[in-house]
Order: sequence, then structure tokens, then C-alpha cells
Amino acid sequence: MIRSALRGMGHALPERVVENAEFEAWMDTSDEWIRARSGIERRHFAADGQTTSDLATEAARAALIDAGMKADQIDAIVVATSTPDTTFPSVATIVQGNLGTKGFAFDVQAVCAGFVFAMANADALIKSGQATRVLVIGAETFSRIMNWEDRTTCVLFGDGAGAVVLEAQEGQGTSADAGILATDLNSDGTYRDLLYVDGGVSKTQTTGVLVMQGKEVFRHAVEKLAKTAETALEKCGLSDADVDWVVPHQANLRIIKSTANKMNIPMERVVVTVQDHGNTSAASIPLALSVAKTQGKFQPGQVLVMEAIGGGLAWGAVVLRL
Repeated sequence: MIRSALRGMGHALPERVVENAEFEAWMDTSDEWIRARSGIERRHFAADGQTTSDLATEAARAALIDAGMKADQIDAIVVATSTPDTTFPSVATIVQGNLGTKGFAFDVQAVCAGFVFAMANADALIKSGQATRVLVIGAETFSRIMNWEDRTTCVLFGDGAGAVVLEAQEGQGTSADAGILATDLNSDGTYRDLLYVDGGVSKTQTTGVLVMQGKEVFRHAVEKLAKTAETALEKCGLSDADVDWVVPHQANLRIIKSTANKMNIPMERVVVTVQDHGNTSAASIPLALSVAKTQGKFQPGQVLVMEAIGGGLAWGAVVLRL
């Protein structure tokens, strides 16, 4: 059986770091208020002229170096983003041009769940024989779609990118294999008004800004994240007890803690980077993966569960053995 094995990880962050205190100068908020409600202490904002594809390319190069591969060994690029440089072409094709890779490239849009959806797509491409090595990237510049008059949302988001290299590898078809063991994808468009951007090409011909019903999103997140992780584990014959690390979407520390509690996973086995990056949407999981690896947290053979929820609502999970 062909498995999609994780070969490399990398990330990129804009140079500008925005501490919570920076908002206090011009907004009715405080460092204490932001930390208490989200766990966020700082985030990175892209510089003028710095694009999502710039960050995606930098993260991809770092992942290739970590994998010990050259760009011309990559067959496909899948980028998860909700903040593309342009309506078209895709960020993925821009990255392809920057790197000089062969094959094909395309974007996936599932907001904060985008990286999970991109991983599932890449896994399917590898298993079907369409590609042997795939770059999977999550990249965002959410600072470009913030409503700076809404203190409940604009302090939560940041910019960044993370990337991984997946490669086809022979497995035995058991849960002991290295690589992606299972994925679980879900969406429910009846909840589309809970988290959305109020602009778009065919509706307003404007970019629009982010709108969120925070309390409702929180409620759905805790319920759905734990369930999708459980479902993905069941698909490959594993349970919570087999999980070495949970790498969740980094949206809110309270959501992360509540989900871990539902999964019976102690916080010592949860990768948390939200305090330093804020919510980077589709970039948050690969960014957290790469940071955790640089910190020496991962060991070969360990089981990782990645789970995320975003606008749509769209949510899902990936179970992977290193």
C-alpha cells in the first residue's frame, strides 16, 4: 500500500511583530483582555508589498531544505489559502514559478481548515499515482482583510506560512505504517454566516473584511474538532491513547484546551504556538508543525493528529505517523 510520508517541514513569518500592547494606543482593548480571551500575546504582519505567495515560497524552500530535496523533484504543489495575491492565477502556480518545479499546482480554499483539506488532496494524489512528491503549503496574509474597527476580531489574526513535503512510500496497510494513516473532511454550509468575509468578485467587487460570530464559532469548534479527530483515528484503528501529539489549528487557547480535554489528551502533548502567531488560518497547522520540529518535540514513529475548523463551516482532521 502506498502511504504519503512526511519528509520535510518549513515555515516563514513576516519580520514585523505586533505585540498586544500596540493595539492599546488606538483601540479600546488591552493586553490583559486579549490574552484572557484568546491566549494571544503577539502576531506577525506582512510588510507593504509582501504577498501570500512570498511567504508561501519562503516556507516551501525551507521545507525542501529540511527534506533534502531540490525543487525539480516536486511533482505537485497544493496551497491552502483564503488570501491569495490575485483572483487568479493561483498562489500555487506563482510559487511553482518562483521555485521552478515541474508538474501541476493549484489552490484549496477551506479557510482555517484549508491545510487539512490540502493534505487530504495531496494524499489522494499520491495514492492514485498522480504524483510522487507533493509540496503542501498553508499561507495567509489575514491582516489585509481585518476590520480595524472591530476589536473582537482584528486582534486575533496574523500572517505567516508553513509547508511540508509529502512523498510516496511503500507501507503494509496497517496503522504501524509511517505517513498519513487517515483523513476526515466535513462541511456544513448552513453555518456560513458564522464566519465570512463580506466582499467578493461576483457580489461586491471588493475584497471585504472578516465578520465572525465568536461565541457560536467557539461552540461549534470544540464540538466538531474533537469529533473529527476521533473519527479519523477510528478510520485507522487507533484511539486517543495512541496519540503522541495533537497539532491543532491555532485559533484560540481556550478552544485548544477544551478540545484536548474532550480528547483526553494532556496539554503537554499539544503543540501550542497561538501565543506567538495569533490565528494564521490555513497557515497555522504547518507553521506549528515546523516550529515544533525546530524545538525537537517530534520523534520518528510518533502519531500526530492535526485538526482544524474554519468558515463554511468546514472542518477535518489528519492522522499521521512520523
